[in-house]
Amino acid sequence: MLVQESFELENGSVEDDNLQYENEIRTGTVWTGIAHIITAVIGAGVLSLAWSTAQLGWIAGPGVLLCFAVVTYISASLISDCYRSPDPVTGTRNPSYMDAVRVILGRKHAWFCGFLQYISFYGVGIAYVITTSTCMRAIQKSNCYHKKGHKANCAYGDHIFMLLFGVIQIVLSQIPDIHDMAWLSIVAAIMSFSYAFIGLGLGFSKVVENENIQGSIRGVPTDTVAQKIWLILQAVGDIAFAYPYSIILLEIQDTMKSPPPENQTIKKASMGAILITTFFYLCCGCFGYAAFGNNTPGNLLTGFGFFEPFWLVDFANACVVLHLIGAYQIFSQPVFAFAERWFSGMFPNSGFMNNFYPFKIPLLPAFQLNPFRLCFRTAYVISTTGLGLVFPYFNEIIGVLGAIGFWPLAIYFPVKMYFVQRKIGAWTRNWVVLWIFSLVCLLVSIVALVGSVEGLISAKLK
Repeated sequence: MLVQESFELENGSVEDDNLQYENEIRTGTVWTGIAHIITAVIGAGVLSLAWSTAQLGWIAGPGVLLCFAVVTYISASLISDCYRSPDPVTGTRNPSYMDAVRVILGRKHAWFCGFLQYISFYGVGIAYVITTSTCMRAIQKSNCYHKKGHKANCAYGDHIFMLLFGVIQIVLSQIPDIHDMAWLSIVAAIMSFSYAFIGLGLGFSKVVENENIQGSIRGVPTDTVAQKIWLILQAVGDIAFAYPYSIILLEIQDTMKSPPPENQTIKKASMGAILITTFFYLCCGCFGYAAFGNNTPGNLLTGFGFFEPFWLVDFANACVVLHLIGAYQIFSQPVFAFAERWFSGMFPNSGFMNNFYPFKIPLLPAFQLNPFRLCFRTAYVISTTGLGLVFPYFNEIIGVLGAIGFWPLAIYFPVKMYFVQRKIGAWTRNWVVLWIFSLVCLLVSIVALVGSVEGLISAKLK
């Protein structure tokens, strides 16, 4: 039986979109917001922060981590006030970052923002495909080293794991939208806590075993000053992109119930999530560096800084995999929502776009299946999985794309929207302070971009 559910959206009309969203039931709280943010922010990259700390040393390493925590909260606060406009409490909803930019700054800014945002989402998806296979391969290697010794030749392929990850994501991508995946974010957040705790515990136990704290104020020594500079740039870039979640913030805020106003709820969630992630970042980075000093691996779990207990290393990598399964959806759902709204507006009378059919899988609740959703989301997952299979250095390319998108998405657009929405005049105190803040972050973004490009070149030359 056919169920008619047409989205009668006028093409490009933000007002009609907002009317649809106003009638939706939002049940999000501070706690679900924290879960979504932690799922988006704490990725497998937390395990590489020990390497970043090692390059910067005992003073600069923790200092840079704390600085980016502050920058991230400022950015999140500015963006959260753009969820409603023109008034941040009673104005019309902007359910996505691109909607907010379009309403507040205009369509030209919106197209540029959307291009960077969705390229970032797509790139993160590919990076998660690759990272998941790396963790699965690490589990095989860990078992091999345990049986044959730490110097055994344990080499395994990773294509089968990428394909398996893709199959799982094809199924999960049929979750209607981010409003319906709080449970997945909670599971993913628990997994991120698990492997972060394990990495922290292994680092701490190694320090106790060594009976001393390794490392130095200057960090890892190098043969030349140029080498040290490149390593510092890469370390700053790694830390800079371990924090920001601005590209997903408004989508998370759109799940919040009101009253109280959504911007108040998401600010509390942001503060809680940033405090939690900063604690883990500092602990993993510092204890990892204290344990291994100049020999700190690029990843505490897959770089085999630890071989034993092998079962605990295996469990931690399995937690990374489960976390990335949920994180992939957090970054993909906004792409799905944008594409489906846009095509529905373009073809309002198309049954393929707008009709839903009841579908029942044994042991699972019945749900409504839309042909376009099934085809588009499946094709999206296949494309990210395929690129992960084809390009062995795509993680480095993602670093470059991330460096390009960091300043405009996390800093420039939030500051610019804040000026327009709050009618901040030129050369006032707030105007000067925020532009200085923006310019400093631009310099950091340029530095990170240079480091990422150099890392890409080095990876290809190896």
